[in-house]
Amino acid sequence: MAMVDLQQQLAREHEKFQSIQRIARAVGSTLDLDELLRLIVGKITELMDADRSTLYVLDEERSELWTKVLQADELREIRLNVGEGIAGWVAQSGQTVNVEDAYADPRFSPDVDRRSGYRTRSILCVPMRDIEGQTTGVVQVLNKRGGRFTEEDEDLLGALVSQASIAIENSRLYLSVVRKNQQLLRTQQALERRMRELDLLLELQQEVNQATCLDELLERLLERTIERMGVEAASILLRTDGTDRLYFRGAVGERRDAVRRLSVAMGEGVAGWVALSGDTAVVNDPASDSRHCRDLAERLSFHPRNIICVPLKGQDGVLGAIELLNKVGRDGFDTDDERLLTLVAGRAAQSIELARYRDERIKESRMAAIGQSLSGMLHDLRTPMTIISGYAQLMADNEDPAVRQEYVENIQRQFDVMSAMAKEVLAFAKGESTMLMRKVYLHKFAKEMEEHLRHEFAGKNIQLMFDARYRGVAYFDESKLRRVFHNIGRNAAQAMPGGGRFNVTIDHTPEQLLITFADTGGGIPDELEGRLFDVFATSGKRDGTGLGLAIVKKIVEDHQGEISYESTPSQGTTFTVKLPIKRSVPSQPVKPTATAA
Repeated sequence: MAMVDLQQQLAREHEKFQSIQRIARAVGSTLDLDELLRLIVGKITELMDADRSTLYVLDEERSELWTKVLQADELREIRLNVGEGIAGWVAQSGQTVNVEDAYADPRFSPDVDRRSGYRTRSILCVPMRDIEGQTTGVVQVLNKRGGRFTEEDEDLLGALVSQASIAIENSRLYLSVVRKNQQLLRTQQALERRMRELDLLLELQQEVNQATCLDELLERLLERTIERMGVEAASILLRTDGTDRLYFRGAVGERRDAVRRLSVAMGEGVAGWVALSGDTAVVNDPASDSRHCRDLAERLSFHPRNIICVPLKGQDGVLGAIELLNKVGRDGFDTDDERLLTLVAGRAAQSIELARYRDERIKESRMAAIGQSLSGMLHDLRTPMTIISGYAQLMADNEDPAVRQEYVENIQRQFDVMSAMAKEVLAFAKGESTMLMRKVYLHKFAKEMEEHLRHEFAGKNIQLMFDARYRGVAYFDESKLRRVFHNIGRNAAQAMPGGGRFNVTIDHTPEQLLITFADTGGGIPDELEGRLFDVFATSGKRDGTGLGLAIVKKIVEDHQGEISYESTPSQGTTFTVKLPIKRSVPSQPVKPTATAA
């Protein structure tokens, strides 16, 4: 008898082992969680010889049990609160429940039976645990065929559930890894996209920095954009203030030269619609889009396959639009293209506004400088006019034809000086910088300057000492350097209202021409220290404009020279001008001449 019992026990253990192997093979065939739950439930129902089985998974965050069941060919999810029904009680307590008569157990909830019409008799419910012993779910088996569930059924179900728990945990780990890999892939793709965007923005900024004008800036932006975004053609349309039209200010690709001569009205075509509405337009079938301007396409003999257009938004509204045509290698533009072109449009709008602001500032600065130049010219005209007046008076008192002819020539030279001043202002107004650097013979130049200063000091009780120690050649703009002598001489006369002495010395080193101007006036006032060469810097001079020394400094710097001064109160001021001599011919120094003016 004992032998029979042992054989039966061994047979049951063997059957239990085979059952575990069968469910292990079944659940090992997939890692899909929904499919895995279906396989586990089917095999447990079969091995436990029951009507049906349900595997509930614990959702710890929501404190619920959930499962998916097939109802009317539809996979539906069922959820129970932890503690609700026998399955909920097992999940809460972690204990196995074996009930022969479900309706006799107060933990049983008959609501499901009432809704489905199913009659639950016996229940075997076992907790499912992970490798750390924590409850992860519940397996519930209903209605044992042929009677109630036995202790052997409890052992078998426990073993099966342990195997199922391992399979579910593996599935969860696999799905977690898959999700993380997908997230990493999305993050990598986002980073790669962002790097492409940053690379493009950096390239655009480099193009902007190299551009010298707005039109060149737009061309560079478009060329870089079509290269990076893979399109056949592109254009930028800008709205001109005071008009309702968009003008093609930049175009690259086929028919670019013809496009640059065109304009469209606000609201006309895709670009006009974008500029008017301020919205992006992606037109992958232009033929069927009412916004597409077919007349313009016919005129250009260019029919785009697809179009994307983004508004150029400035601080005060829409400046225009940037438009790309014909995506290479694809049937149309997508959201990535829209995102990238929006970034390009933002950078382009900033650059356009900056370029316009810079142009306006240049115009304002030029107008201000023109005003200053005119003021300076009017300031400097007084010297040649004074000289002309002096020679005219001398001509009236002298009948000698030869002397009168000399006076005429001197007057003519002053008119040449005045003409050169006017030309200089006109050249500046056009944005030109004129420096007529030529070979000058210092002995002639010194003689002319001495005579001019003599006329400047006439009747002012100023003694002029002119010491031309160097009488060779130098290279400079003769008319501009005359203004240096005139302005410093006039400044000295104003500093010596009661008379005094003015010394001019022309000397040189192997590299520099040295010119010094020294007066015996009252010195530089304290309030002008540090700003003597500033525009409009003056100190109580009755007829002073504050332009003379500012013009002097500008002329010296234009010659790549330098000017400095030393001043002693009540003793006078000395200005020193140093200019590159470039080439020189040594000459014998001459004695200074003194002229009482």
